[in-house]
Amino acid sequence: MNELTPQLIVDGAVPLHSVISPDGRQVAYTVAAITREEQHPSSALWVVTTDGSSPPRKLTEGRARDSNPRWAPDSASLFFESDRLTRGTAQLHRIPVAGGHAQALTTWRSGIRDHLPLADGRRVAVVAEDPPSDEDERRKAERDDAKVWGEQVPYGRLRLLELDTGRSRVVDGLGDRHVVEVTQRPDGGPLAVLSRPTPELDPVSPTFELHVVDPETGKVQHLGQGALEASSPTWWSTDGSWHLCYLATTPPGPVGGRAVFDLAVPENGAAQEHHNLTSGMAMCPSGLAQVADGPPLALFADGLDTAIHRLDPGTRRFQPMSRLEGYAASLTAGRSGEVVAVLASTAYEPRNVHTGPPAGRLTRLSDTRPEVREIRWGTQERLSYQACDGLDLDGLLILPVGRSREDGPFPLITLVHGGPYARYADQFLLGTSPSAQWLATAGYAVFLPNPRGGEGHGHAFAAAVAGAVGMQEWTDITSGIDLLIADGIADPDRLGIGGWSHGGFMAAWAVGQTSRFKAAVMGAGISDWGMLVATGEWGIWDAGLGGSCGWEAAGPHRHDQLSPISYASRISTPVLILHGEDDTNVPVGQSTYFHRALRRFGVEHEFVVYPREGHAILERNHQLDVLRRTRAWFDRWLSTPAV
Repeated sequence: MNELTPQLIVDGAVPLHSVISPDGRQVAYTVAAITREEQHPSSALWVVTTDGSSPPRKLTEGRARDSNPRWAPDSASLFFESDRLTRGTAQLHRIPVAGGHAQALTTWRSGIRDHLPLADGRRVAVVAEDPPSDEDERRKAERDDAKVWGEQVPYGRLRLLELDTGRSRVVDGLGDRHVVEVTQRPDGGPLAVLSRPTPELDPVSPTFELHVVDPETGKVQHLGQGALEASSPTWWSTDGSWHLCYLATTPPGPVGGRAVFDLAVPENGAAQEHHNLTSGMAMCPSGLAQVADGPPLALFADGLDTAIHRLDPGTRRFQPMSRLEGYAASLTAGRSGEVVAVLASTAYEPRNVHTGPPAGRLTRLSDTRPEVREIRWGTQERLSYQACDGLDLDGLLILPVGRSREDGPFPLITLVHGGPYARYADQFLLGTSPSAQWLATAGYAVFLPNPRGGEGHGHAFAAAVAGAVGMQEWTDITSGIDLLIADGIADPDRLGIGGWSHGGFMAAWAVGQTSRFKAAVMGAGISDWGMLVATGEWGIWDAGLGGSCGWEAAGPHRHDQLSPISYASRISTPVLILHGEDDTNVPVGQSTYFHRALRRFGVEHEFVVYPREGHAILERNHQLDVLRRTRAWFDRWLSTPAV
């Protein structure tokens, strides 16, 4: 057996962007390193047959960022994005699947954002910014570059690229809206286009709109506004009429479970009602797959597992096809829908490409981390328990490596997931910030709860935290800890808590509510919801969680009651604070504020800022530091029972 080291954790690779060929015979996917040692990440394209008759083949060397593969309609070549010409600027490339060199199809100064090969085989829909003008270049060179809100916005515009000539034309009818996604009707007809006002999520008044574009004439048909956070537009037909369905957050507020919405595509452009096809379901859709010869398939987060469903055109409801143990994402299907591919992971198996029939057993085809099979892992158990109000909850428990329940009680570390709209599926939990199995190798039991606000239990479960973060979701977590103490697994005198993003918020919240934790790790966490509305990129989403913005009227405000900073004078627990310096999701000022409060009240803590890092820590040395520092912090405070 190999020893688990921080280097082994960060030096692995993961599959991304899997997509099945139109004929259903092959899957292309990206393999990317978990870490990056230079400024720009690198990744390679791979392809494998869906029946497993031949092993995976590496198509590109991986010296640049080769990503987002899309199949040509004849399944003979792949289009993809790569920054091999100029690092940091993606261009469109094409490579034969049978073998050969990649050809650059664009050399545009602004690069491209997205692409979609069209069914005619002659064109590719490309999303790209306008190139900088001579005046833009002059202003940049002379540093005459004042930024005026609403001016010089780098909109992603829809262009149709002719492969034979290299000429492209802009679809003008979309105006100054940023194109997010494009999908073509499976019969080779019009394009469904999803747009929003700006390239960034508008933090004040976000709107998502749907459009239909005729690729021959460029004529645009506007279908009106979609629900919040709309994504994955997907065509399907019934009784001779075409429909579009898409994923989005369930109205009315910005906080809640995702749903599949559907509308008939009208002939005359008249507005159509958007129907919620997943209303009332006790699970959450997480992916859609378009099928040319039938209704769409959908992937659902279902508790600790994942399920594949198919839309029944008659009832307009999703019907179960199969249930996948653990986690699955990136659902994709061939034209016939008879073969699908997903990226899947179970308790001791890392994420890999799996394929098979949607109603049958899926087979693993890739093996990007064979080295982890030589490691002895902590036993991972599923937990089911009840909240204070009787609501059924689930989660996971990982026991220290080589130990059983009978060997307890153990020091227990509770790791809260981010989001809060996320979940712990019964998957392989070896990450970088913080890492459950990494802590289990050091002798800790690790509790991974799925409190209210998360994915996998329907809309109402997720919406329960709207304007109420830290309330019932907090007692959901403490109920699980109390159960593990009562069962003799957790030592009540050696409890720790940590998490990243919303999990970091919960760690900061926890230490202001109780002194029962002897150590906490706040990773990129929120200390003040009002300040996050002001400076973070999610705006009204954060206001939806915190309950107010601050500009409604004179306080007191709801978000003050739900902000950890308001309870800083109560804190006695030692806190390790970790944050990326360039984080735009949760700006580093959130941690700086908490750090200053802890200094003011003399609380033992350590504040670490990682240069060049955003919301996720990506550089190798920084990832190694997070792993070592996190475990050392818990070792310092939980290694012996408190006196």
